Amino acid sequence: MSALLEVEALAKRFGGVTAVDACSFGVPDGSVTALVGPNGSGKTTAFNLITGYARPDSGGIRFAGEAVRRPDPVRLARSGLTRTFQQARVFADLTLVQNLVAALQQPWWAAFRRAVRPPERARALELLDEFGLAGLAQERAGNLSYGQKKLLEFATVLMGKPRLVLLDEPTAGVNPLLVEQIEERIRDLNSRGLTFLVVEHNMNLVMRLCDPVVVLDHGTKLAEGRPNEVRNDPRVLDAYLGG
Repeated sequence: MSALLEVEALAKRFGGVTAVDACSFGVPDGSVTALVGPNGSGKTTAFNLITGYARPDSGGIRFAGEAVRRPDPVRLARSGLTRTFQQARVFADLTLVQNLVAALQQPWWAAFRRAVRPPERARALELLDEFGLAGLAQERAGNLSYGQKKLLEFATVLMGKPRLVLLDEPTAGVNPLLVEQIEERIRDLNSRGLTFLVVEHNMNLVMRLCDPVVVLDHGTKLAEGRPNEVRNDPRVLDAYLGG
């Protein structure tokens, strides 16, 4: 299986702290790949480097076979690479439909346009229905629960029909029923050809959902492989349990 995303020797330092250190891994096309590791292992920094929210000190990224020069979130989204965040980012004063339309990477002022074109509305309502939010389509996003905001953000990154979605802690802080719903959505979307890279602390979810699994420790790749291989790797156990 060819790699849709290739991370090549990425490095990032903040002052005297090395957050990501010569990190390399691939995300096979059509996979649900996990990026896991102990707290402070560099997972979110790696996400930020891949998606253009931080600039690497060295290393490179290839997406769909093309080198990504100076990663930029908007350009990457237009090319088919999108992401969510640990804390869901939504426009609190806009309706759910308007939030989804704003995700289409139009001019910045279009995010606050009240009128929504019929094709955009149809796409937004389709996604809201898939995520169980159709009944709240005209509700202000600020009125949603924490878990509903997570679902809304997940739906928004799908508006442009991406090829690769990076999910940063998609089930953190949500109830078990919502974890099941998020897992179901990932499985369904993946079955339709969407590739995922997932940062997740729920290791039970990772072990049943993701393959391959990439483990980071101190900013560099410690292990990579099938879930059972990684789970039984002594280096991984040592990193998580402290020896």
